[in-house]
Amino acid sequence: MRYLYSIFIVLLIVSISSCRKDFSTSLSNGNLKFSKDTIFLNRVFDNISSSTHRFTVKNTSNSDITIPVIALERGDNSFYRLNVDGIAGKSFQNIDILAKDSIFVFVEATVDFSQVTDLEFMYRDKILFDSGVNQQKVDLEAQVVDVHLIRPDRTAIENGFTYEQIVLGQDADNNNITIRGTNLTNDTVFTNDKPWLIYNYIGVPSGKTLTIEAGTNVHFHANSGIIVQEGGTLKINGTLTEKVIIQGDRLEEVYQDIPGQWGTIWLLEGSENSKITHAQIYNATIGVLADSNTSISANTLEINNSEIYNTTSFGMLGRNAKITANNLVIGNTGSSAFANMLGGTYNFTHCTLATYWRNSNRQDAALSLSNNLQISQTDFLVSDLTAKFTNCILYGNQNLELNLNKLNDASFTYLFKNCLIRFNDSNNQFDADPLYDFTNTTHYQNTIFNQDPDFKNTNANEDVTSLEIGDNSAANGQADTAILNTNTILQTDILGVNRMTLPDIGAYQHVTFEED
Repeated sequence: MRYLYSIFIVLLIVSISSCRKDFSTSLSNGNLKFSKDTIFLNRVFDNISSSTHRFTVKNTSNSDITIPVIALERGDNSFYRLNVDGIAGKSFQNIDILAKDSIFVFVEATVDFSQVTDLEFMYRDKILFDSGVNQQKVDLEAQVVDVHLIRPDRTAIENGFTYEQIVLGQDADNNNITIRGTNLTNDTVFTNDKPWLIYNYIGVPSGKTLTIEAGTNVHFHANSGIIVQEGGTLKINGTLTEKVIIQGDRLEEVYQDIPGQWGTIWLLEGSENSKITHAQIYNATIGVLADSNTSISANTLEINNSEIYNTTSFGMLGRNAKITANNLVIGNTGSSAFANMLGGTYNFTHCTLATYWRNSNRQDAALSLSNNLQISQTDFLVSDLTAKFTNCILYGNQNLELNLNKLNDASFTYLFKNCLIRFNDSNNQFDADPLYDFTNTTHYQNTIFNQDPDFKNTNANEDVTSLEIGDNSAANGQADTAILNTNTILQTDILGVNRMTLPDIGAYQHVTFEED
């Protein structure tokens, strides 16, 4: 038996060997063709690995060739790294390419900002192919960004590390529920002198405040964000001319409108008096998640003159929270632009909540209100809901962009006043539902249905003014004016345009769009 097995192995080796084609090559003659002549790594963070770029090297001749050497000009001291046809390194010898064939070269970099001397903070190198008269090159350029880096502490253990944890709460057995992150120990200010890069979550504990200055850029790595714990507070203090921009850490243009690149800003139960002003929040999983604080009188969150775009799930989700929103825009979300669960108190004025999500089949309405939360197949938690929407646009690419979900075990108080809403019930399935009795002035006052808001561009996820309204909008001049006299924030729109004369519904006063 052993003898037969040995014969089988020998035959297998012979068979494999006979399939290989031995070939002879000639030296490269300097006629390589590159799919790119320059690799530009746009905005690489200090001492953080870049994304990987690739290009092809093609042998244009009719003969098999050998490239004697492929190497970085800066040699082993270069901050660039290569992978040539599956082999990692910084220099390579005798690389074969068959006639009319090509190989892949992959490039990435981890650059020490302190070693960059270029006035434009560019770090450059070259990949050299061959030498002498046959030498060819591909240029490498990386724009390096100095950052404040925050990442959780770690402790070495056998076979790995343990990482600092943030406590989210307790389970039914009073065991801590945790997530990897950095716990702030003092009041902390994110200054605008250079960007901030966050790995995992930042925890803002009880009695502490995280303040983000006007003009600050905050970048989150995957599965990262901010967690404001019970008694903690978040203050984002952007201005009209110096907004706070919050987004992922993939800065290449191709990632500009990719949703779900980081986690969320999470205001845990018991956090209080958080305030977001003139912020632009992009490409999260959930833009803002606000939990209950019904045991205290303060708001969970006040958010003014801000935009949330391009989230894979909710733009904003409240769970028995207290939220006040003025001049807020939420667009292009995979679920609702705004939704609440388990009641709470919500007051939204001059807001535009409109989602034209096209990445997948969106199931939820742009606005969804509920006084309950299903916890099992038959069990629900309930809590009182009070919701008021004044001078708001609630729209999207579905027929029904308003969803009301009421259980009678808790109150369900709501009012839509001078709003523009898409609710095209073509099958009349809600005719008998009193929640959608649009003639009931207790719940609906001066509300416009299914008229064109005339948005600037519902396809432009990366354009923060894409939900501006034009000259033909049904929202023009239809806003309730009384509230403007008592709320100075609302006397201008989100762009600072005066709205005291003939105010429009939504976050924007209408403009005349330029002709294409």
